[in-house]
Amino acid sequence: MDVEASKRAVREQIWETLDRAGAVNPPGASGHIPSFVGADTAANRLAALEVWQDALVIKANPDKAQLPVRTQALRDQKLLYMAVPAIAATNPFYLLDPARHGIDAAASKRAAEVARTVGPAEMRPVDIVVCGTVAVDHRGVRIGKGAGYSDIEMGLLAEASLLGPSTTIVTTVHELQVVDHDLPETEHDFRVDLIITPDEVIRCGPSPRPAGIIWEHLAAEKIQSIPALAARKSQET
Repeated sequence: MDVEASKRAVREQIWETLDRAGAVNPPGASGHIPSFVGADTAANRLAALEVWQDALVIKANPDKAQLPVRTQALRDQKLLYMAVPAIAATNPFYLLDPARHGIDAAASKRAAEVARTVGPAEMRPVDIVVCGTVAVDHRGVRIGKGAGYSDIEMGLLAEASLLGPSTTIVTTVHELQVVDHDLPETEHDFRVDLIITPDEVIRCGPSPRPAGIIWEHLAAEKIQSIPALAARKSQET
């Protein structure tokens, strides 16, 4: 079985396990970053960590599972960059400034109404990246929902020198999303440093940061569907 087929099999297994356990709210995990039961508790556990308290700039995914983390970031007066869903804008990140936006702006629909979008050239270096995950192992290898958006977002930030050795990469998940066996990974995948569940903090240790976009791993259709990438390609021709 190739890597992508192996990843699909893991996703299907985790989605089925979560649904069977009643561990997602609303029900129906398949095809999504699971909106897991206990997401608020996991966010509180993350917020209690020194690395969070010291952070000034957070970058997060827009999925509902991480809404409590984004809300906490604004409540704690941290500058928050949230990816535009499906990276569907030339400037692919919402800029959420707690001095200008209320905590309701942590919801992606509200952010679209009140926040402006920015590209990496306008952004500050990121202290913590919060990513959504379907499955993750104890080494920090993660599998998303299969669209590849998180990898592209990280590549864009890396190319702009916004990630570094001091950037902490975090995911919040249900305990059923943490697997004991090694997950498959490819060159464009990134690992997380911390896994936060409602019950525990799992420290995975430092891992290499992404170097940038790996263009040869992206189909032409994928590049054209993401304005920030399509614009880059058009400048090269």
